[in-house]
Amino acid sequence: MRTPDLTDDRTGTGIGTDTDTDTDTGAARGDEALAALPGLASAQWTFTTRNVPPSIVGGGSRDFAAARPGDLILVHTLEIGQHRKVQLASGRYAENIVGEHFVFAVGDRYAPDQFEGTAKIVPGDCSVIAGGGIAGRVTAAHASMVEPTTLEPVALLTDADGAVINIEDHALPPCPTASEVTVIGVFGTSMNSGKTTAAASLALGLRRAGVAVAGVKATGTGAFGDYNAFRDVGVPVRDFVDVGMPSTYRMPLARIEAGFDTLIDTAAAEGAEVVVVEFADGVLQSEARELLQRTRIRSRLDGVLFAAFDSAGAVGGIGVLREVGLEPFAVSGLVSATPLGSRETRAALGVPLVARDELRDPIMALELMSGIRLDRRASRQPAPDAAPVGTRRRDLADA
Repeated sequence: MRTPDLTDDRTGTGIGTDTDTDTDTGAARGDEALAALPGLASAQWTFTTRNVPPSIVGGGSRDFAAARPGDLILVHTLEIGQHRKVQLASGRYAENIVGEHFVFAVGDRYAPDQFEGTAKIVPGDCSVIAGGGIAGRVTAAHASMVEPTTLEPVALLTDADGAVINIEDHALPPCPTASEVTVIGVFGTSMNSGKTTAAASLALGLRRAGVAVAGVKATGTGAFGDYNAFRDVGVPVRDFVDVGMPSTYRMPLARIEAGFDTLIDTAAAEGAEVVVVEFADGVLQSEARELLQRTRIRSRLDGVLFAAFDSAGAVGGIGVLREVGLEPFAVSGLVSATPLGSRETRAALGVPLVARDELRDPIMALELMSGIRLDRRASRQPAPDAAPVGTRRRDLADA
């Protein structure tokens, strides 16, 4: 068997694709890849790569100019900057140590409080742009950020046929449309406005009330913080990584919509009656605003919970929602932690304001949902016996 070389092509006869390899298991190819790619054997796989089995790696390509979002890339750390830790596929942090190897996904990022980054792999200008395991080129940074943690790209990882491995290849398949599931969208004013806490708390309240609930993160950048928030309250969760996107920033809207449908329909197929969906960033972010204006996702939202940092943000953000015909059933987020801000918000909007612990209460969760019917279409033409979400468990609320 000849010693394989890294190919310079995106698809080619790279490591492990030698036609002289005599194996029907792929094991020899995997061993060959480990031997020829420096650091692959000891590399830690990051959270965005969690759905890809490491055993399928058959080689590598150095055609970095051909990299596209979702491609797997083997890197090693050159210099520690902003990201001192990396989120692993196992759901825990690992210290980011100079000289250590990781498998990242190539991707874009939009984070006003941190970095904006683009899915380009440029040797000499490659960085950690998100701790969940996204590599690319930083194009903008918040003033509070230190320099990004820099990486040396080793190779785009390829399979036994020489094709670059992309997380899209391991995405959930589409499911039949679930018309009976109730979908609650959680939007906010910006990063760090309390969306994740609000979404997970509502999911917890509904779960405590006996409702079969699932969590979804529909947009954003791959990371385990929001994902684990749903797991921490005991509900099943999936995100856009599960439908093949390391980040939704700069993704075609049609692909985001298709991914949204798959996430909702999969949750329903697995038994969810209610799906609580968090949308990243704020309602003024270009992607979020366009999604709100398009009917495909908006038409599947049966209710909206809005998270705001302060009263002015609540007024402005809900104004944006009202412009596109969405009326939130409640406001939560960091504004709910301040009595004065809460008072201002209630006075300005006339919308219920609920704090984290109230959302976690099963009686309050059912009360907030009481006007939302299991079938949105039925709610447009109410039948006399149409039942609100949680009605068949109303005895829990009355206990």
